[in-house]
Amino acid sequence: MKITNIANDINHEEFFENEKSQYLNLSFLNQEIKNFVLSKKRAEMFNGIKYYLGKHDILNQTRLAVGEGGELIEVNNLPNNKIVDNQYAKLVDQKVNYILSKIPKIQTENNTYLKIIENIFDKNFFRKLKIIGENCLNEGICWLHPYYNESGKFSFKIFNGHEILPFWRDSAHTELNFAIRVYESNIFSDNIKRKLTKTEVYGKNEIKKYVLKNYSCNLNDTFHEPHFFILKNNEEIAAAWGKVPLVAFKSNSKEIPLINKVKNLQDGINTIISDFLNKMQTDVNNTILVLKNYDGTDLGEFRRNLSVYGAVKVRTIDGQPGGIETLKIDVNSENYKAILSIFKHALIENGGGFDVGDERAKGNPNEITIQSMYTNIDLDSNGIENEFQASFEELMWFVNKHILNETGKDFTKEKIEIIFDRNMLINKSELINDCLKSKQIISNKTILDMHPFVKNTSLELERLKEEK
Repeated sequence: MKITNIANDINHEEFFENEKSQYLNLSFLNQEIKNFVLSKKRAEMFNGIKYYLGKHDILNQTRLAVGEGGELIEVNNLPNNKIVDNQYAKLVDQKVNYILSKIPKIQTENNTYLKIIENIFDKNFFRKLKIIGENCLNEGICWLHPYYNESGKFSFKIFNGHEILPFWRDSAHTELNFAIRVYESNIFSDNIKRKLTKTEVYGKNEIKKYVLKNYSCNLNDTFHEPHFFILKNNEEIAAAWGKVPLVAFKSNSKEIPLINKVKNLQDGINTIISDFLNKMQTDVNNTILVLKNYDGTDLGEFRRNLSVYGAVKVRTIDGQPGGIETLKIDVNSENYKAILSIFKHALIENGGGFDVGDERAKGNPNEITIQSMYTNIDLDSNGIENEFQASFEELMWFVNKHILNETGKDFTKEKIEIIFDRNMLINKSELINDCLKSKQIISNKTILDMHPFVKNTSLELERLKEEK
């Protein structure tokens, strides 16, 4: 029995089991797609991506002043700096690298099973896992699609959160009924690249595909695909997982993008820095000029003469000599620094990050001090890890089904654990001493798992056996 690549256009019977189901109703499908594409939730997902890439709201800022009648009007002759200090992207990278920069450890008692799993979860997979971590922080949720590629190899494809509209069986969002994917694809026609919006409906047995026009799926532009094919007796047989082949990875149980927690703080940081630079560049306006008997027509002419010639004309009227007096307004940089510091600290606190400038990190901190510094990011990472553990459990169902299809061996009852190794500042000397003190109390395997110099516990145990 061999898995082969998926064909592109196969005619099959209706994809959902109940032909009269509302899910087969195109008007229902079209309305759900339109609601999803225009939804606030999807807009928030795009916000997370946009801010991570440095496309912040400050870039659309205009300078305003009070005009006639007290109305605000746009002013174009003043400095309008648009500085982006992307603390949000720094926060996302920090959290992703904290929990996913080190390759997670895979533990199982069955060595044969372990070797198969390690071939599937290779370095390429864990690189994808880092991308998933980044995407689910930016969008609240990210999706992994297990499938067979054109070469018949078992693979994984990442779908962004803003592409997938899930229909859950339960309110806790743990089991999918089916899901709709909406995405753009580039096509070439007459040597011209065009964007085409496509829709795919993922069910337990098949995938239905449509071309989307004006939020509408055309029945004439639809075709069906099986999940994969099985080669049996030199004949390709359409096969299905029996489950919707999508696994959700979430940054939190509510699927809330990180940007929702810190957007106002990030905007405040950008505004403070930009406003401070505006004040510095508008140094003439920091001084109020009091004119006496100015020999000109209007203030615009005065400003022009002052900037071009560095001089203005004044005159004596009724014995009162002309002149210019100044009222100086100082910009206190310390106020800006204080507010900026408050905002950055609040962003780290609200976003569950770690302050790299923490005073406690200086010198040679012990493990208790280090743990207190990492409290916020640790608590947040606990939530992410819990969600990822549940996602891996769901993913292992497809992995075990693939192993059964390919080898005929059933490992579904084998226990397997994915352990995330956090990238925390540690006092290695103190940790090694703790490991030494634990001998004769706990197993060598547990000690090796905790040792800072050990990356692969199974390999290290084999090396110790060879040395003996």
